[in-house]
This record gives sequence, C-alpha cells and structure tokens, in this order.
Amino acid sequence: MRVDTPTRKPLDRDALWSLLSEKSDFWTRLDVVPVTGSTNADLAAAAKRGAEQGRVLIAEEQSSGRGRLDRRWESPARAGLAISFLLRPKAPREQWGTLGLATAVALEEALRAVCGVHAKLKWPNDVLIGGRKVCGILAQAEGDAVVVGAGLNVSLTEEELPVEQATSLLLAGAATLDRELIAATFLAHVAAVYRTWEDQGPGHVVARWEENSDTLGRRVAVSFPNGRNLTGRAVAIDADGRLQVDPGDGPVETVAAGDVVHLRPRA
Repeated sequence: MRVDTPTRKPLDRDALWSLLSEKSDFWTRLDVVPVTGSTNADLAAAAKRGAEQGRVLIAEEQSSGRGRLDRRWESPARAGLAISFLLRPKAPREQWGTLGLATAVALEEALRAVCGVHAKLKWPNDVLIGGRKVCGILAQAEGDAVVVGAGLNVSLTEEELPVEQATSLLLAGAATLDRELIAATFLAHVAAVYRTWEDQGPGHVVARWEENSDTLGRRVAVSFPNGRNLTGRAVAIDADGRLQVDPGDGPVETVAAGDVVHLRPRA
C-alpha cells in the first residue's frame, strides 16, 4: 500500500517553546534552524564556549548528520526531528554512559503518550517499532558536558526510508505527526528522566530500559570496533549501561561498545 507524503510545515519555534514551557521548567533555550551540518556538532561547539545546561537545538534538515560508528544519517527536510540537547551532569563520569539509555526511555514514554505507538529499545541506543528503527540516539561527552542527539523519523514514506530496516511514525500509524507536540513531549520526558537519573543514580533508568528492551533474551551478534565478533544471548544490562552477553561456551562477557544485530526473536 502506498502512503502519500503528508504536508510538512516548518516548525513554529515560538509555539514549540510555549508548549515546552507548559510541560517542563528544565529547558533554558530552544533554537530551530532550517539546515545545519549536525545539531550534535553545533551544541558540542557551544559546550566548549560554556553554554548552559538545558539548551536545545532542532534542525529541519541536516547535511552532515551522523549516528553511532560515524554512520551517515539523512532525512528529507521537515520529515523528522533532528534534535540535540546539552546537559552538564553532576553525577560521576562513569555513569554518563547511561544517558543514551535514559533518552531512549524518555522517547518510548513520549511516543506512547502522544502517538499511541508502543516502541521497543535496542541496545545501545536505538528505538524500534515493529522491529524496525524509528530513531537513533547519539550521546557524546564534551569536557564536563554531554550532548545528546536524536534522529526521529516522523513522516517518511516507504520510498524515503534510508534503509529497509527503518520505519517512521507515519508508517507505524501514529495518532499524530505533530512535530511540535512530539518534540515538546519528548523533551519534557527527557527532563523528568534526567532529574531522576541525577537524584537517584542510573538504576531506575536501567530498570525502565530493561522493561521495554527488544534486545534482552535474544541471541545477538556483536561486532567490536577492533574487528572481533561475539555471538551469544543478551542476558542483562549492568549498572553502567553495558550489555551482558552469554556466549554459551564460556563466561558472560561485558560489552561496552559494539554493533549489535538481533539473530532471532526473544526467548
């Protein structure tokens, strides 16, 4: 079935800021730009200049967007949400690796609340609907700050998807494609989850991520940056957000960074 491309109106920055301010008092500044190379790179540069926590940048289009492992990320103009935000955590640096999980948890909550879709979370930082990727998340440290970016597919049609394994809120039958509402709700949930993360540590975030995991219980193949490969069953997430994989013929291995492929449905 062919789905027609919906009208893609530009984001109304003032309306978005007003809506966000009603939902959360955490955010300090919101900028919306027509196009940029990378929202994460822009906020990382701002962090170096001393930008405050709570700054948000949204681009209608990115010319050099990237995901994990420096993969290129592209989307038609105004068809998605390319959104980054700046945090300055007080928590110990070893806990910062769970901020990507926290963002995924917040997005799952937001999509359920306003779009009526039930997403699942793939380690380390992908959000899936029906087993297909609707959003990728990238968190990067910049001095004493962390910049977190999310690329959410909103109104992409099948013909516009970058890869076969992707999807969009349009294709998932979301109750709304209102990007201002989705962005404001997402950021409000990020603020709430982040405050809990700061006050109570990452344990609650990890537990919430596990509740909605599409990775735990599956057989997975992990490709490490150094070229090594590991196959086994994903059994847990540790307190630092690392994946625990049981190869079946040796001790459980802890995976801090790697590319994960799901090999079969969850047990």
